[in-house]
Amino acid sequence: MRDIELQPTAAAHWHALVCEAEQKARHELGEDVQSYLVFLLQRFLSKPEIASRILALDYLAGLLSTGHQQHEKLRDVGDICLLYAGLYPQRARRRRVSVNYYVDLGIGAYYQLHSAANHSLSRLYAQLSERFVPAMDVLQTMRDLGADEPALDPLTAFELWETTGSQHARDTLTDISIGTLVRPHEQRRH
Repeated sequence: MRDIELQPTAAAHWHALVCEAEQKARHELGEDVQSYLVFLLQRFLSKPEIASRILALDYLAGLLSTGHQQHEKLRDVGDICLLYAGLYPQRARRRRVSVNYYVDLGIGAYYQLHSAANHSLSRLYAQLSERFVPAMDVLQTMRDLGADEPALDPLTAFELWETTGSQHARDTLTDISIGTLVRPHEQRRH
């Protein structure tokens, strides 16, 4: 177990953890996405009720809403998907979906926010949509800091690496295998 350096505020503590994980994951998220992650962690990790949400229905409700209500619903879907994919990837298997479900739904929610937003947050949502996988990698790395075993099991790691190009998933596979990872080529139909 590693030593935890206490910070003067919760935000400072989350920021230090995100920065450490960002460096270890070899991803540069940028200041906006990094700050968003810090506030996301503060906002949701004390809300256990997010576990009972059906995200596909929330996403649909967000698409059918307008204005501020649409913004809140889609933002929550994107945020919860990022948390699930990054911190709780094992939840996907228990719900009989792949982690890619959360990745695709989260990217879609942030993209819809970017497309629908006509204000200063449009750029941030575009970055979150584009940088979803690296942000997920940083959260997974943060979870693995000081852990005895990785957040991703081998099957989930392979699936994420193959479909999203996740560097953290690739690193997880490299750590548990002596082989060389090679992406399978698409099979050609003759």
